[in-house]
Amino acid sequence: MAVSIKNLENFASYLVTKNQVLSKNIANIGTENYKREDVVFKDLLNQNSNEVLGKTDSKHISLNGINSSDGPLFEIIKDPEESSISGINNVDIDKEMSELAETTLMYRFTTRKIGDYFKSIQGVIKGGA
Repeated sequence: MAVSIKNLENFASYLVTKNQVLSKNIANIGTENYKREDVVFKDLLNQNSNEVLGKTDSKHISLNGINSSDGPLFEIIKDPEESSISGINNVDIDKEMSELAETTLMYRFTTRKIGDYFKSIQGVIKGGA
């Protein structure tokens, strides 16, 4: 299944927000009672199903009320974990740094794929393959 450019753009937007949240968590490693934050997708399965599945018959089940233009596909939440990992708050610096590295790699890959998409369109416009 091909990934649409809109999905890649949404994923890149998620990764930017994830990077900001991870950076905020790392910056607050020494802040007493700080609650780490995370970014989660909201109803991702339902929204993707709405984009991929089309209702071609009146007997098909409708996915009414699900619209990907209703707002962001993700939200920032407070981590409910109460344990004080660092002795000051619930931020685990090793986990945050690992997730930051992973997020950076995924962002680079995603932006490269978006760039490749637009290069292929540019090639078609110029008359190439």
